[in-house]
Amino acid sequence: MQNDKLKNYLHLHLLVFIAGFTAIIGKLITLNAVSLVWYRMLIATVLMFVYIKIAKINISINRKAFFKLAIAGIIIALHWITFFGSIQVSNASIALAMFSTGAFFASFIEPIIYKRKIIAYEIVFGLIVVLGIYLIVRSEFRYIDGMILGVISAFLSSLFAVLNGKFLEEHSATKISFYEFISGVFFITLYIAFFGDGFNAYHFNVSLSDWFWLFVLASVCTAYAFIASVHVMRFISPYTVVLTYNLEPIYGIGLALILFPESETMSSSFYIGAFIILGVVLSNGILKNWKNFKKNKIKQTN
Repeated sequence: MQNDKLKNYLHLHLLVFIAGFTAIIGKLITLNAVSLVWYRMLIATVLMFVYIKIAKINISINRKAFFKLAIAGIIIALHWITFFGSIQVSNASIALAMFSTGAFFASFIEPIIYKRKIIAYEIVFGLIVVLGIYLIVRSEFRYIDGMILGVISAFLSSLFAVLNGKFLEEHSATKISFYEFISGVFFITLYIAFFGDGFNAYHFNVSLSDWFWLFVLASVCTAYAFIASVHVMRFISPYTVVLTYNLEPIYGIGLALILFPESETMSSSFYIGAFIILGVVLSNGILKNWKNFKKNKIKQTN
């Protein structure tokens, strides 16, 4: 039993490492952010469909639920486009540091979606996050475009995560992701056709290197990571999973420093700001867990 638990914890950290590696892949792929996300979601949708057929999962859904998932699919598509766009106009470290602000946004989005009061300490944590962002902006202002895209990406990611939390009350995670991916592909297809450069020869002129990294991104970092994270949550509490995933920027920034030292080495103020943000994110998770533990203990006593 203890060995099984250790095995699942190690598996979870592998998944977080894979999540951090996503930013590195975004730096290695030469396609623009919109095309990159279109290929990622298209390949992942096909792989997810194969998994659904093999596992014989029921994906029937009513029209109202489909439209809700379609909106979430557009949000995740925009999140990925702005995330990879942030990497392309700045670097992986900037994108990941800004992505860390997602927990700050979630603390304000969650009360709106779940109709609860904003917690006082979350406002304090939010102000500390702003301080971390200030230190990063002040020291790395040349990457301001990447920072703006990164913050937008973090906001969209938080909105998507909170909405998915509501969807999970009624639908399976597999069904949710499948319809979200299809909707994302459809949305980006329309954008490319009517507002982008269209599906010309350049769009389909993908190098062998890009094909390789696109397949890794769609299969390992998207389809596999999703299925595996659902499996892990059967043995490890959702809180532990979410808290561990907050380590993604640390893995990602560390990998970026090792693989691209020339373009990824930042000022000391950047790392201070980034670790302030990460420290707040982890502290927020720990404090929430402690409060939930106390609440459950009081219920059990009564």
